[in-house]
Amino acid sequence: MDSKKVFEYNRVREYLMMMRPVLDKAALFSDESEDYLIPPEPDCFDNVKIRFRTFKNNVDAVLIVYDDKEEVMEKVESVGVFDYYETSVQLSDVDFKYYFEIISGRITCIYDKVGVGNKGQLRDPFCIRPGFHVPSWAKGAVMYQIFTDRFYNGDYDNDVIDGEYSYLGRHSHKAITWDKIPDAHNTAEFYGGDLEGIRKKLDYLQDLGVEVIYLNPIFVSPSNHKYDTQDYDYVDPHFGRIVKDGGRVLSPGEKDNTNAEKYMIRTTDMANLEASNEVFANLTKEIHQRGMKIILDGVFNHCGSFNKWMDREKIYKNKSGYMTGAYIEKESPYREFFGFSDDSKWPDNGCYDGWWDHETLPKLQYEQSPKLEEYILGVAKKWLKAPYNIDGWRLDVAADLGKSEEFNHKFWKKFRKEVKSVNPDALILAEHYGDVTAWLDGDEWDTVMNYDAFMDPVTWFMTGVNKHSEIYQPESQGNITQFLETMNTYMNKFPTQSLYCAMNELSNHDHSRFLTRTNHMTGRVTNLGAKAASQGVNKAILRAAVILQMTWPGAPTIYYGDEAGVCGFTDPDNRRTYPWGREDKELISFFKEVIKIHKSSKVFRTGSIKMVKGETDILGYGRFSRQEQFITIINISSQPGTISIPAWELGIPRKGVLEQLIFSNETGYSIAPIKYELDNGCFDIQMQKYSAVILKKVGEV
Repeated sequence: MDSKKVFEYNRVREYLMMMRPVLDKAALFSDESEDYLIPPEPDCFDNVKIRFRTFKNNVDAVLIVYDDKEEVMEKVESVGVFDYYETSVQLSDVDFKYYFEIISGRITCIYDKVGVGNKGQLRDPFCIRPGFHVPSWAKGAVMYQIFTDRFYNGDYDNDVIDGEYSYLGRHSHKAITWDKIPDAHNTAEFYGGDLEGIRKKLDYLQDLGVEVIYLNPIFVSPSNHKYDTQDYDYVDPHFGRIVKDGGRVLSPGEKDNTNAEKYMIRTTDMANLEASNEVFANLTKEIHQRGMKIILDGVFNHCGSFNKWMDREKIYKNKSGYMTGAYIEKESPYREFFGFSDDSKWPDNGCYDGWWDHETLPKLQYEQSPKLEEYILGVAKKWLKAPYNIDGWRLDVAADLGKSEEFNHKFWKKFRKEVKSVNPDALILAEHYGDVTAWLDGDEWDTVMNYDAFMDPVTWFMTGVNKHSEIYQPESQGNITQFLETMNTYMNKFPTQSLYCAMNELSNHDHSRFLTRTNHMTGRVTNLGAKAASQGVNKAILRAAVILQMTWPGAPTIYYGDEAGVCGFTDPDNRRTYPWGREDKELISFFKEVIKIHKSSKVFRTGSIKMVKGETDILGYGRFSRQEQFITIINISSQPGTISIPAWELGIPRKGVLEQLIFSNETGYSIAPIKYELDNGCFDIQMQKYSAVILKKVGEV
């Protein structure tokens, strides 16, 4: 081509570039959902299709960038106002990281997990982990957490007896009434909730819409919380069944458990232990017959001072069928299970390592005992097998297990192999705070309790109070920038499959009740009093938070009683009993309706998410796929306002019609099917104060 033609060609090209519509960055989209990564959980060496969305006829090229290579993607489809680009990639057996580069005229930008960015400023790339599969049933599953002692008393014959034993200087006792506020300092105070109580309330849980039951620890233990395991092999007979009883209780003032005969019989006699395991086996069978799942709390970081391996309280001393505990004899076969750091103090206080220096919580020493490791792995498998057949484990303080992170990773890799060898579809869900990246690489945990990418940012945004009700920061309430930046930071650390089954809670056994946080009071029950927990609460904010919870990526998890209006400061006040006969029935009805909406569509389990509105006090986002689109809008302001929503960004037609599925405000909620018609892909909606709404695309004008 001669110089004159080259000049004319460049002039025409420059003119066309100038005439091209400005790049519509709001239309750019991709993620790791099944619409944009096919298949969404590929195996090693699979061939995958990766897709990217742009506004129609709005870009010159879309490139996928990986391994320092750029590959031009092919436009394969135009639907509505969007073009879809696609490429195929052959995976290996290592992580595949990628992002996109979009060229439109003189504009070039990138698109990574954070969204649109400037060229050369990659933040978080997309990452495919070949071979990493999580249980499909756990994605978006509606979970229900039960602190067993406080849920329902179904068998009064197994209740703890006053003076049955001594723990932390106090005698065990049963609360005088079911609705008594828990003693702030007594972990040996019981209310009588048990497994039979859960079985008797399965109709209630199923009617609520629960799909997975998560139980706080249920194994033999002297405390009401049972994070101080006495025997990993058996369900506590106080939760199960006592068929053999007798023996004396302690006299007033007596602290020595050597004479706690009734407790010894109840918790060490094989007739009681085997009967209690049978109760649990029957419970899991009925749960499964109803199409529900159950996961247990695995407390493998530490055990309890009552544990048969330690036997500090001499519960097992000279008992037939039990070997001598490490606190009883230095020659005990279990001595290597613990860190006896100062033999000069033995057997006095401080002679062994306790978790956070708690002598009632002896730290298990895995590095020095392969036998301990083998035993705990055996425990994990035992409860996954028949006749119990649990569906997974929640792992207490999982990252604290060993003395080094290196050992922890080695252990949890073994744990995953052993668990998945018994049931490949079992869920491994860890308690963890902070960056999850190192733990969710496909060979350890499936997911985590989602503090950093759900509970923390949601409670700050909705209430301005932290999850312990210790701090109130008014500047955090309604701070949409803080909310979105925190969510972006921590959600992007998750593999998508792990995010879909992350446990999204508003409350749990370690933190204050969410409803209490809405009153902005800070402190503990000991200095504020029990009544303060329910004074000035805002149920409209709770309803808005539940709407968010049921439409956000993850497994929405209800802490027993939240749906009934239970209040409480941080533990143990958050462990109040379920208020049978005094429950907030209107709130329960609301929960049922929102859960029903959550379960109505696959979109809420594995669909994409995109922000469509974010300003002070206002959050608007879509959950969508190519087939279905939903919009959630939340206004936590004390003032009403009109909100404009660009619904077209979710793939809703320019003349689409949306229908209200549920609306919540200060006075209650409505499921009236109000319709909204889009005008050129957008619509306005009047949001009342403290309100939230879920809308669904139902057609076109």
